[in-house]
Amino acid sequence: MPGRSPPAAPREEGEICINVGGLKQKLLPRTVLRFPETRLGRLLRCGSRAAILELCDDYDDSQGEYYFDRDPRLFPYVLHFYRTGKLHVTGQLCVFSFSQEIEYWGIDELSIDACCGPGYRGRKTEPTAGPDRWEDRSERESAASSFDELLAFYRDASRFDGRPLGRLRRRLWLALDNPGRSVPSRAFGVLSVLVVLGSIVTMCLNSLPDFRPAGGRAGEDPRFEAVERFGIAWFTFELLARFAVAPDFSRFFRNALNLIDLLSIVPFYVTLAVNLVAESSPALANLGRVAQVLRLMRIFRILKLARHSTGLRSLGATLKYSYREVGLLLLYLSVGISIFSVVAYTVEREDDEGLATIPACWWWATVSMTTVGYGDVVPGTAAGKLTASACILAGILVVVLPITLIFNKFSHFYRRQKQLESAMRSCRFGDGTGEVPSVNLRDYYACRVKSLMASLTDVSGSSPSELSLSDSLD
Repeated sequence: MPGRSPPAAPREEGEICINVGGLKQKLLPRTVLRFPETRLGRLLRCGSRAAILELCDDYDDSQGEYYFDRDPRLFPYVLHFYRTGKLHVTGQLCVFSFSQEIEYWGIDELSIDACCGPGYRGRKTEPTAGPDRWEDRSERESAASSFDELLAFYRDASRFDGRPLGRLRRRLWLALDNPGRSVPSRAFGVLSVLVVLGSIVTMCLNSLPDFRPAGGRAGEDPRFEAVERFGIAWFTFELLARFAVAPDFSRFFRNALNLIDLLSIVPFYVTLAVNLVAESSPALANLGRVAQVLRLMRIFRILKLARHSTGLRSLGATLKYSYREVGLLLLYLSVGISIFSVVAYTVEREDDEGLATIPACWWWATVSMTTVGYGDVVPGTAAGKLTASACILAGILVVVLPITLIFNKFSHFYRRQKQLESAMRSCRFGDGTGEVPSVNLRDYYACRVKSLMASLTDVSGSSPSELSLSDSLD
């Protein structure tokens, strides 16, 4: 083909021609540019012929046609994604071939619509599982929310375009809000975790008699107070830095992690203000007790680790989408506690061993059904001991059933969170010729076979719960 330079990026009213293995299709540029991180989206932002040929197999500049040597039978699914924003997959397709194809086009698996996602992931992870096993409403809701979160991430990143210092602010935003994306962001995340842990450790050590001020005076050890002030300075800087580079200020404080950051420093400043007011007015000296209560709120800084822990975020998502199972667990426990507390009261009220009232029996039934068994209150009669045995056995059965469902959901959300983080970290912004993911089919097949053989070997010596646990902690 002639070596002329390609024309400028297509105008809004023009069309681009895509030739995939002989299948020709036309698309409007605005349709493609809705997804700038895909292969076609990057292609339209290329400024030279060499850059174009890095993303397609051939280019006819006289016709404006991009050629891709790919399977034309799978391209209609990609085309449908560009036109509707939703990726669908039929049950007849090989999930591994489809996964390799959409990865070539730069489309993440999280883009698969909620109606197809559970079955697709079920066939990919467990090819022998039937589709009914994956038709779980909460899983479809989580798939949709993950896709929405990924789209919101792209949308927020694109807000920096055209703003003053937009590229610098975007880099800082990605480094601060996505720990592990780069070496500086990892270093920042490690330092933040160390400051959080240091703050919690100093609070705990300050309660020891060896570190309390002499003479019973109120206050903290000066060394711990210095650590506390440094931690507050760091947390304040961290929050202000994230706020300064946030793409959308209105959505900043609607983020749960940002609210946790805010709550981690508010008690310190409120305590400081309360102490100043109490010192200036003796009549308000009782406000000092408020300051002591606020000091205890420092323990909630441990929640700041959720920004750096996939497991903690997965736990939050599990509780969010497992409210039915949690409610079922509480209902079962409430019914059991009510029944066994009345029975224990009936058979033990004459002995006066701490089970003389039904409310006292509630406490005993609660610690018995949850198999905690403090031993502060125990039945003394034979009938009471039989009641306690039945209460413990019922508690084991009641707790185990919902806990299994909740644990399976945690494993699912953990894998989904890891996939979402990987998709966010693999994005490259501001570079039109950046790499689009591509997979060598031979290496992909070899990796899959090796993974399958390893899993078959592990199955012979591991129970399903052990496999699920090890998978969720990888």
